[in-house]
Amino acid sequence: MKLTQPITLAQAADFLKCKLIGDPEMPITGLNEIHKVTPGDLTFVDYHKYYDKAMESAATIILINAEIDFPPHKGILISEDPFRDYNKLVNRYYETQPIMGGSYHTGKNVSIGEDSIIMHNVFLGDRVKIGKNCRIYPNVVLYSDTIVGDNVIIHANTVIGADAFYFKKRPEGYDKLYSCGRVLIGNNVEIGASCTLDKGVSGDTIIGDGTKLDNQVHLGHGVVVGKHCLLAAQVGVGGKTIIEDEVSLWGQVGVQKDILIEKGAVVLGQSGVTKSLKGNKVYFGTPAAEAKSRYRELTYLRRLPEFMDQQTGRNQTAESE
Repeated sequence: MKLTQPITLAQAADFLKCKLIGDPEMPITGLNEIHKVTPGDLTFVDYHKYYDKAMESAATIILINAEIDFPPHKGILISEDPFRDYNKLVNRYYETQPIMGGSYHTGKNVSIGEDSIIMHNVFLGDRVKIGKNCRIYPNVVLYSDTIVGDNVIIHANTVIGADAFYFKKRPEGYDKLYSCGRVLIGNNVEIGASCTLDKGVSGDTIIGDGTKLDNQVHLGHGVVVGKHCLLAAQVGVGGKTIIEDEVSLWGQVGVQKDILIEKGAVVLGQSGVTKSLKGNKVYFGTPAAEAKSRYRELTYLRRLPEFMDQQTGRNQTAESE
């Protein structure tokens, strides 16, 4: 992001209440992530593993949480929380239109909390309840009886509360089991664009406080997601699965129905979870297993041609003898 008008290192330090090192008049012309920076940019770093990368980058100004040896040509801002302060700068200098409400449809007995904004073409079914300070972006659909907590963001084109994918096979075709459950969304949840969260068949699909869903995530009927979980793009979770607190499912992870993923588990991208997983471990592959063991297996597979050539050579030697 390039600033429309440059600011000085001193101005940034004054705004953030940070200590500065370097020329106070050094201009800041942009704000960027560490892998996107160009000369004149400010970037942030808050983890020692990346200190050297930040100092060696093209960024002119470094927002950092430690006093270390700095290149003389850099401007430095010492912050207790560079992540937080970088966000302050973005919110201060990123020019955008104010978020405004629009025309939308509501069913019967809908409740919308104070300071919540509902944008154009949103559909709210009967008995929907939305808490305080929420943002519901265009074309979102909340089916009847959906409950949304406070400080929730739901991005465009997301559908919450559709029927369960639940059918009985009969000789003449599939017989639908009708859904009468709900979707309950906790406080401080963010749901990305084009997500689909099905209601429970008779109970509730639940999203815990502080959980974040990326774009195009699908949750089946009756799924329970705990607090402070991260579900990345194109994750799909089968019905009635329970995901405990602080679980991370990275991009395109597929999860079988009726299983348990325990607290703190991390499942790496494109993995297939076919059975319950213990907490506080990292998993990879299909079927998902602990990542370290899966990586060893892949190493052995890559070396399989070498092993086969060696075995063939031994067999030929034995035959010649």
